Amino acid sequence: MFLVTNSTQVSFSFLLTGIPGFEVFHTWIAIPFCFLYTVSTVGNATILAVIRTQPSLHEPMYLFLSMLALTDLGLTLSTLPTVMPLLWFDVREISFEGCFAQFFFLHAFSFMESSVLLAMAFDRYVAICRPLHYATILTHEVICRIGLAIIGRCLLAVLPPLFLLKRLPFCGSRHLSHSYCLHQDMTRLACADTTRNNWHGFVLALLITVLDPLLIGLSYVLILRSVLRIGSRLERLRVLNNCLSHILAVLIFYVPMVGVSMTHRFAKRASPIVHVSIANIYLLAPPVMNPIIYSVKTKQVRQGILHLCAHRQLQ
Repeated sequence: MFLVTNSTQVSFSFLLTGIPGFEVFHTWIAIPFCFLYTVSTVGNATILAVIRTQPSLHEPMYLFLSMLALTDLGLTLSTLPTVMPLLWFDVREISFEGCFAQFFFLHAFSFMESSVLLAMAFDRYVAICRPLHYATILTHEVICRIGLAIIGRCLLAVLPPLFLLKRLPFCGSRHLSHSYCLHQDMTRLACADTTRNNWHGFVLALLITVLDPLLIGLSYVLILRSVLRIGSRLERLRVLNNCLSHILAVLIFYVPMVGVSMTHRFAKRASPIVHVSIANIYLLAPPVMNPIIYSVKTKQVRQGILHLCAHRQLQ
């Protein structure tokens, strides 16, 4: 038994967990993880480079896409420093301050992804339902304000639970059940009343998993109503096809997120491998799949990537 208060935090550390029951295979498991991290990093960095270097992509839709790529890159780099050393070299220890830093960036970028997807839904709504006013509504100044609002929203969402958790003493086990620091996981190790932390975490999860998807769903109801008024079947399919990439990105993000929330609250006795697998899918699937989806489904991005590659070869 140990007790860690604010005065003893400096020397305290948490112990991370890899893939329960498969510890002897961690070196082999690290290979697909390394591949996924590489795909995510290279893919999102490529999307950012293409949008930055191609003036034709300096439009609202692609500026929001660059926000999504930047968020996915941040989400990837938040878990990479602990996941890969653990799998490759069995480095399980993380300092108290390091764990809280990872907690902040991990949850901030996760919340930011939800906010960016909501902003992208608004972009699709304006483009389809109010096309004549698109350029006047989503100006560069408005997009900058939306970006700042997203950052402010994330800070307001993540900082309160961070400060609430940091003031708690920790005792008993210092083993976390994942290879990164999550709010629910860290709260479980506190040896004080965590009611406020649990309620704040519940409200935050409710906000992301209910409010944001509800608003995204509402935007698509309005989009669908507008599309059904189009006389040409081919034109309807073309308009809906422009939304397909965003719909896939929404599903890839929210389905695993709901799974993580449900298993933490209603399946606490489930096998540890279930919790770890769902959490890894939630954190790795969007950063890996989003650049692939937008590269395949968006002609302008695909052409930009080819142009960037050709330019690099000429150099």
